[in-house]
Amino acid sequence: MNHPAVDTIAAALFAVALLHTFAASRIERLAHRVPRHAGLLHLLGEVEVVFGFWAIVLVLLLAFVAGPAQAIAYAESRNYTEPLFVFVVMVVAGSGPVLATVRRVVDALAARLPLPRAVAIAWLGLGAVPLLGSLITEPAAMTIAALTLAPLVFRPEVPERAKYFALGALFVNVSIGGTLSSYAAPPVLMVASVWDWDSAFMLRTFGWKAALAVLVNASVATWMLRDSLRAAGSTPPPPATPPLVVGVHLALLAAIVLLAHHPVAFLALFLLFLGFTQAYERHQSPLLIREALLVAFFLAGLVVLGGLQGWWLQPIVESLVPTALFFGALALTAVTDNAALTYLGSLIPGISEQAKYLLVAGAVAGGGLTVIANAPNPAGVALLRRGFADESIGAGALLLGALGPTAVAAAALLLL
Repeated sequence: MNHPAVDTIAAALFAVALLHTFAASRIERLAHRVPRHAGLLHLLGEVEVVFGFWAIVLVLLLAFVAGPAQAIAYAESRNYTEPLFVFVVMVVAGSGPVLATVRRVVDALAARLPLPRAVAIAWLGLGAVPLLGSLITEPAAMTIAALTLAPLVFRPEVPERAKYFALGALFVNVSIGGTLSSYAAPPVLMVASVWDWDSAFMLRTFGWKAALAVLVNASVATWMLRDSLRAAGSTPPPPATPPLVVGVHLALLAAIVLLAHHPVAFLALFLLFLGFTQAYERHQSPLLIREALLVAFFLAGLVVLGGLQGWWLQPIVESLVPTALFFGALALTAVTDNAALTYLGSLIPGISEQAKYLLVAGAVAGGGLTVIANAPNPAGVALLRRGFADESIGAGALLLGALGPTAVAAAALLLL
């Protein structure tokens, strides 16, 4: 949009939205003290609502400044494939038959580890499942990991500090755990075809370093949680599900992942999934429709707001020398989606191979610092916030909890 005021308005609203994410937990607490407006405050206190809300404000202001036709044209010009995919994959990956299958696999692996059962399951949920994201995509891995860990780690009885460290470790591990392939991590996907990075290249260049950092972060987080995990009661075994139902769910999940960049196709499969769950309702658990819709709303808002931030982000990325590019990307990821950051980097003409690596490495290493840093993070927030005080996740506490795991990831990707 070529209106002189648009860039300023978009940047100002983006800054306001960032401040809103850090204030969300305080707004949620305020809702308990002001019952007259509790409904509105609860709404504004949900982190998943923030960027969608301010995106609507942006479109309304664009309509006032540039005209309704241009505002609608801009909103319709954005690519909403990622929000739609995250919505679909959250619902399917979080369905009862899929989770029951994952739990059985995790239980079987935990029984072979020389650790108490709850400790072993927590370690696998923080370590093995994020690495699985390189196969089933990061949003699916986040959904499965969050629902696996929720009854053990993210309980009101667990100290808040330990939970925030575990949450930071989970977010960082999911962000770097998708780098073993070229299609699972959004920031890698943005550059893979442009720079000819295939899965073999990713595994050789990023993957083994990321896997090492994931295992270190999972081990440290599990050690911090050891006392709470030993005190946790055993979760009941999942109900038996007919193999046919499990097979259909897993087949649909696999097909949706394979068609992740084709919204018409994966939405058609999703409608088929909904029909199947209705036909075999007795074998289902409640679908995560509300949580997934909130996450999609958040990501769609980020797409709308983020689409007008290139005017100040791209010059910063272009001006950084390779080593500074790594730390600049790591820091900028905290205030903008890491996929948007690497996309801007892919537009830089003549960027060196070293600069390409450092840009992507910094973007994925910083993917756990904030809710907006990596696309799957809002899904984790939506699924885990009930285990925190006031059922709200504080942006500042998440940032502090993620600093240690981020340092481990950064060291592995920069020094190894």
